Amino acid sequence: MDRQHLSDYLDSLLPPAAVDDYCPNGLQVEGRAEVHRLVTGVTASQALIDAAVATGADALLVHHGLFWKGDSGRLTGYRRARVARLIGADLNLFAFHLPLDVHPTLGNNSRLGVQLGIERTGSLDRAGLLAVGDLPPSLTGATTLEAFARRVALALGREPLVVGDPAMTLRRAAWCTGGGQRYIEDAWPYADVFITGEVSEQTVHVARECGIALVCAGHHATERYGVQAVGEHLAREHGLEHHFIDIDNPA
Repeated sequence: MDRQHLSDYLDSLLPPAAVDDYCPNGLQVEGRAEVHRLVTGVTASQALIDAAVATGADALLVHHGLFWKGDSGRLTGYRRARVARLIGADLNLFAFHLPLDVHPTLGNNSRLGVQLGIERTGSLDRAGLLAVGDLPPSLTGATTLEAFARRVALALGREPLVVGDPAMTLRRAAWCTGGGQRYIEDAWPYADVFITGEVSEQTVHVARECGIALVCAGHHATERYGVQAVGEHLAREHGLEHHFIDIDNPA
């Protein structure tokens, strides 16, 4: 697949203008002109870049790219090493942040809902960053926080941080993957449980005082599924060879 064709297709699939972001979305580092083998991963870390090069990838597609508003813009230290490796290997780097979070079927929020068995019914914001949906009942009746936390641990392969009465009944969930803990203040009137990746000190107090359960399952763990879905989509639609590489991150 021609690099420009791939870039144009990704920009139409995950339009950068769809949501106000704080990073450049799309092609961040230009590599070879033809793309046959695509590697996807969560973050453009040195470990992921090295692994992509080792597989013979022509392009790397990530959720967290190299450049963010507020950075100094200097290519020194680990930033220089990452860019040097990409350029030395002639490896294209594509990154999509919030546009990947909000895609209605391939996005991080959508895919996490599927992973956790939540039937998404809509969003609590216009952009689609705060999803909402119904929790299916367990085999023994209504889902409790304790039972749901076990489901999260099994689905994501890690124990979440849980705030709330384990016996409380859950019927409706709101969620935002990654560092979406600030959205709990928007979620609590409409849901019994709020699911996100990270936790801040004040988030625990808000959850307790508003009476909403809080499940924080990891920034990395909650954002592994969107980029995989996009990679699988590209493999189906354009015949690219796709490999997802998961670089473990406990955060």
